[in-house]
Amino acid sequence: MGSFSLRPGGRVIVAAFGPDGPPQCSGLPVVRYAPDALHAEFGGAFELLEHVKEDHHTPSGVVQHFVYCHCVLH
Repeated sequence: MGSFSLRPGGRVIVAAFGPDGPPQCSGLPVVRYAPDALHAEFGGAFELLEHVKEDHHTPSGVVQHFVYCHCVLH
C-alpha cells in the first residue's frame, strides 16, 4: 500500500476486491482480500471497526464482489 498521513483517532475506509472477486479487471491481475487480510495491510496501529461486503453489478451484467473496511488509528 502507498503511504498516507492520519492523526490518532483518524479513520479510513478502504475498498478492494473481495475473496470471490474477479482475477482480473480491465485485463490486469488484481489482489483480492478477505476483511481480515485487508485490515492486516494497515498494521497493528489500526483497529478494524467494521467491514461490509458488496456485490457490484457492472453495466455488462457481471457481478463483482468487493469488501470495505472501516478502521481507526490508535
